[in-house]
Amino acid sequence: MMDNRPIGIFDSGVGGLTVYRAIKRRLPCEKMIYLGDTARIPYGTRSPSTVKRYAYQDAAFLVKQGVKLLVVACNTISSVALRLLQSSYDVPIVGVIEPGAKAAVRSTRNGRVGVIATEATVESRAYELAIKNLDAEVEVFSQACPLFVPLAEEGWLEHDATALIARHYLEPLIDAGVDTLVLGCTHYPLLRRTIQKIMGEEVMLLDSGECVAAEIGQVLKKTAEGEAAIEDDVFYVTDSGNRFRRIANLFLDNPIGRLIAVDIWEEKVQFDEGGLGLLQEAFRKG
Repeated sequence: MMDNRPIGIFDSGVGGLTVYRAIKRRLPCEKMIYLGDTARIPYGTRSPSTVKRYAYQDAAFLVKQGVKLLVVACNTISSVALRLLQSSYDVPIVGVIEPGAKAAVRSTRNGRVGVIATEATVESRAYELAIKNLDAEVEVFSQACPLFVPLAEEGWLEHDATALIARHYLEPLIDAGVDTLVLGCTHYPLLRRTIQKIMGEEVMLLDSGECVAAEIGQVLKKTAEGEAAIEDDVFYVTDSGNRFRRIANLFLDNPIGRLIAVDIWEEKVQFDEGGLGLLQEAFRKG
């Protein structure tokens, strides 16, 4: 029997919609529920313990909606909190690091891969470790681009200021001679045209959303065959709904429909001093 429960997707803001878009194109028959924690963006400059607390609350909200699979559409969360989430819930949980790392190893021709990401993701070395685990000979050059997220959220996708900032961030990777660049934050594909222009057409840009969509298809053992979902997808935000809708409508194939503001902080979550374990787990398995 077909499992008609929805797929849950969450991110700190609109960036995860690049993952949503890729999955929707690949699996149009699936219903999806999206959560953007717009009240607490950005996650990339937060401490690991804070990211874990936010991620746990985000995931708890979607699990309560009865999702069959959870997509962590945020590189920062995937690098810091994925294992915590996977150990906390019975539903399959897919992050964005591993699919992107696999694609990078397959893509590179000269063995020099660049990764642009938030400060938290770069500091975690998650992409570097994942790529090295697949091919120890590949050199990885990482660059934090903290201003890319607010630029994307502001809708300044091809603004002159965006190009100036992007060139500053990307020059070290150009100097390193990378031939493959992982867009290691789901916001970054929104700036793809600007990034590609600066890096040059010969450099392959990898959108983690597209990589995740392919993996989701494997997890669910489905392809794009079938009719489009009858029910509309639902989008939740924790703040700034009008802004979210405006930016989302700029790059999604269709305007978003149901957009609901929610409060996801009713249950308090505490960690031990190291931020590695939960002391109180309101939505723990069972």
